[in-house]
Amino acid sequence: MPELPEVEGVVESLRPFVVDQTILSVQISEQLLKSHQQGKQAIIKGESPADFAQQVTGYRITALTRRSKYMFFELMDGEGAALLVGHLGMTGAWFPVHELSEITETKFRNHVHVIFQLSGGYSLVYSDIRRFGEMRLLNQVEDHPPLMLMAPEPFSEEGLPHYLAMAKLSKYKSKPIKAFIMDGHVISGCGNIYATEALFRMKIHPNRQVSRISEKSRIELYKAIVEVLQESINRGGSSISDYRNVNGGAGSMQHFLKMYGKKVCPVCETPTKQLVIGGRTSTYCPNCQK
Repeated sequence: MPELPEVEGVVESLRPFVVDQTILSVQISEQLLKSHQQGKQAIIKGESPADFAQQVTGYRITALTRRSKYMFFELMDGEGAALLVGHLGMTGAWFPVHELSEITETKFRNHVHVIFQLSGGYSLVYSDIRRFGEMRLLNQVEDHPPLMLMAPEPFSEEGLPHYLAMAKLSKYKSKPIKAFIMDGHVISGCGNIYATEALFRMKIHPNRQVSRISEKSRIELYKAIVEVLQESINRGGSSISDYRNVNGGAGSMQHFLKMYGKKVCPVCETPTKQLVIGGRTSTYCPNCQK
């Protein structure tokens, strides 16, 4: 699943193609229409695809930003502002193209579900192989309460104090540290890949309880998370599975990961082990991480 660095890369690459463009029309795939007819809200949430297409048409995209793992398309028309919130799910990808043939990988070209025709001549295409992504049209962010529960951005001044305060709550004290730092209410945007890397850098076992980590070590771990997230942003993210940037290219951070998906520890050459924490497979070195 794309994490904060991958979403940041998509937002930065997509911004020049969409900002100040008006949405002229929206095309929805037959597969998505059938899914909604069967009572499954695939990708488009909170309303029917037809209503979504009608309501979003005519808006001008005034800004595109990232919040945690979400993309915020800020919209404006003659009647006021709105917000299109997007999430890539596990396999979502955006492509600004003139023709669908410009999407080079067949697997993405065969799973196009939403096409926004923009005033500048580009089609903004959303492809999603597994259809776990989402789009939600809101009047304001407060209209979808879960968005208000996200932790501050990890790069912000509020991020560290918030994280330290959450570590003192009784509901988190007995949790594994890996589950704690992957919780979006604690740290925004830190998923399995970068949690694994930060814990390895700090030599902390992923299953160690939050209460068994000193505040000094918690602070150092937070700094390690911020560092690895920034490194990945600088390298265009990790293209481990189906993540692609808007040009269809892959990031390079996967070549610099030290623990995620590794069979042998790069430091002590001990075979790594795995366990499931918070529903995700956690790879760790039984010798280095205690």
